[in-house]
Amino acid sequence: MTKKPVWIFLVLCFGCSHKPQLPAVKVTLVDNGRSVKFTGLDYAVISEISRDSTAGLWQGLIPVYHMPADTDLEDYQPVQPGKYELKDRAIVFTPDTPFVKGHTYFMRYYQFDGGEDIPDFIKGKKKLGRPHYIDLIFK
Repeated sequence: MTKKPVWIFLVLCFGCSHKPQLPAVKVTLVDNGRSVKFTGLDYAVISEISRDSTAGLWQGLIPVYHMPADTDLEDYQPVQPGKYELKDRAIVFTPDTPFVKGHTYFMRYYQFDGGEDIPDFIKGKKKLGRPHYIDLIFK
């Protein structure tokens, strides 16, 4: 029996990986800047989640934060409290205290189905045990 080099396996892994397309989530201000609307989320998922009455559920899935002056500290910001509603296939977030005009905010979109595959871990793009997310910034 002959041994095959490991690099052939790695080449095959890179060549065979197929990443599913992630939804294109968009953030827009609505209601004269009093609320923010998140579109592009999977409707079947958000409609199922909206039936759950667990307090703070939306806040844990798509939290909104105030962007600090030092962006290195954005992971340490408290979540902006407010109300989430399902409207017209989108989630609308209205904060308890109004957004301040000219200030920057962000929504952290966790990609739990982010298409993790072996090449992304090898390249260091993703770490095991850490959720992948994108910060969507709005003013």
